[in-house]
Amino acid sequence: MNRAAQTAVLFLLGAVVLHTGAGEVSLRYVKEGLRPLLLAAGAVLVATAGATAWYERGRHRTPGTAGNTHHGAARHAPPIAWLLLLPVLALVLVAPPALGSYSALRTGTALQRPPAFAPLPPGDPVRLGLSDYAARAVYDRGRSLDGRRVRVTGFVALAPDGTPYLVRMTLNCCAADAQPVKVALDGRVPPVLEPDGWLEVTGTYSARRTEDPVNGGPVPYLQVDRARPAPAPRDPYDAAWNN
Repeated sequence: MNRAAQTAVLFLLGAVVLHTGAGEVSLRYVKEGLRPLLLAAGAVLVATAGATAWYERGRHRTPGTAGNTHHGAARHAPPIAWLLLLPVLALVLVAPPALGSYSALRTGTALQRPPAFAPLPPGDPVRLGLSDYAARAVYDRGRSLDGRRVRVTGFVALAPDGTPYLVRMTLNCCAADAQPVKVALDGRVPPVLEPDGWLEVTGTYSARRTEDPVNGGPVPYLQVDRARPAPAPRDPYDAAWNN
């Protein structure tokens, strides 16, 4: 890989990072709050490629450097540098979907105790994040949910024993550290559930609880009154839980 090829690959990588960061496809990889950093990284790569090209152009035009041009052009980066093209091809040709039921069933629940529980807003049903419902059901023992109907959204995962879960994946920074929060469903559960399909579920608190078969963590139940298919959200990850 000569200097011209290095510059081209660097520019291409930066352009793809910028394109990815500017669109919602970036939410499959990083939490929304990190998009500015992703855009900044792409801009730095493009600027570096541009500066390198400008320097090389000026060096070849400067009198007295002709004798060094051949020597400089003979210096090549090691062949492993071509591996920089792999993330470019991955982003351009194969845009992987957000993590779903396969990952959720192989990773233990990441449910955590929050420092406090804010009063529920008015409304019937009240819309809650899935992680918020799970934390209230486990660590508040449903006290803040007493007498209230709730509405939560998540994707479906079917445990090996057939238990239907409603799941959201939580992020600390990016998809590499994503972990699930799971809520088991009971009551009027649809007879046919498609793994990775998104559901909007309306129901009430259930004192029933089970253990995650992966790490033994608590998995609360939700008593389902109504469940219907829902479109996948703009941001498939529950980044707010770890903010």
